Amino acid sequence: MLTDQQLQELKKQLHVMKEEAEKEHHNHDGYVNEEEDQGNSVGELSNVNSHPGDLGTEKFEREKAYTLSEHAEEQLEEINAALERIEKGTYGYSEHSGKPIPYERLQAMPTARYLVEEQEESS
Repeated sequence: MLTDQQLQELKKQLHVMKEEAEKEHHNHDGYVNEEEDQGNSVGELSNVNSHPGDLGTEKFEREKAYTLSEHAEEQLEEINAALERIEKGTYGYSEHSGKPIPYERLQAMPTARYLVEEQEESS
């Protein structure tokens, strides 16, 4: 069972993680939203005059930005779910067995929903 001090430390850590994930999502979100405007993204008026290497690089960068944005979005969902569990009083307990999750695991992974052995079983 977590002490109030431990819970506050983990909550603070989750808020820091949330800020970082929001920044990461915001940093890549604008690039991903430009996806419809592929011709102008490499500085050309049409795709005809673009070098195929430029278009390939641009496509790679878009896909990378999309992946990073999606990852940040998933992190935000996990962080928000952990913060909700704190508010509900269910944080720190396995969603599978209901057993307490060790504080050390929560320090390493504040969004943990399961005990290590339960996580390994579901993977």
